[in-house]
Amino acid sequence: MDRLTAMRVFCEVASSGSFSATADKLDMSRAMVTRYVSELESWLNARLLQRTTRSVTLTDAGEQCLRRSQQMLALMENIEEETRSDDAELRGQLRLTCSTSFAFGHLARVISKFLAQHPLLKIDLHVGDGTVNLVEARIDLAIRISSEPDPLLIARPLAICDSVLVAAPTYIRTAGLPQHPQELPAHRCLSHANYGRNTWRFVRGDKGGDKGGNESVQVDIASHFSANDATVLLQAVLASAGITLLPTYLMGDHLDKGDLQIILPEWTAPPMTIYALFPSRRHLSPAVRALLDFLVEEFASQPW
Repeated sequence: MDRLTAMRVFCEVASSGSFSATADKLDMSRAMVTRYVSELESWLNARLLQRTTRSVTLTDAGEQCLRRSQQMLALMENIEEETRSDDAELRGQLRLTCSTSFAFGHLARVISKFLAQHPLLKIDLHVGDGTVNLVEARIDLAIRISSEPDPLLIARPLAICDSVLVAAPTYIRTAGLPQHPQELPAHRCLSHANYGRNTWRFVRGDKGGDKGGNESVQVDIASHFSANDATVLLQAVLASAGITLLPTYLMGDHLDKGDLQIILPEWTAPPMTIYALFPSRRHLSPAVRALLDFLVEEFASQPW
């Protein structure tokens, strides 16, 4: 059997802690995954994994084998990249992670457009707002929205992320229209569990500060409903559940159609930045570089 493939399978098992998950990810049977790991253990004459009904853990020999296998696989990838001609078609697999809302709102469309130009390339997208160790999870690129990106990662800005206060017209007819941020605590507020759950900040005035500066306010809210994903909050506010702060990239045509109305339009929330994050510039694969450039170009003029 192919020893490089066996190493790749073993690394996936070590990362996921599951033979079944590895089989799904590598698109092979669980029996084949087991066979590759067994063959690798036979070649090395050492037990690499401790298996129980609930978990798979590395032995001391497995820890050493994992490090060496990762080095071997990275070396092989570098050899393939260095010997491939410049006009060769991009191929292989990229692993990405992104928030559910941005993947739903824009990234899925952009990735589909990119893959149409590179049919031999595969992309595995993991959605969620949870923190992921890019190296351990073997993630090539993370798309994150933040005001302070992880300083241990390389950050390439893609676009500005503005947010607006919105509510459904039916809610406004029932509860009234707030005239100042300080009136928001009297309303039913919906918040993101990870960003501004209990406190919202706003600025009114000249953003550049050339006309007397800005007026800022901080409002403590009692959230009646919180969720860790903006698409959930979007559906809730469409159902007239209250007022919420949502990124403009998720608005689509809801404002034009009148499904939602902007609240306090003269007050703006501090903007954040949409970043592409990756562990290192060194040995960045041609596929990752191509995708990065494509994302920068696609989001150069914000469609939202």
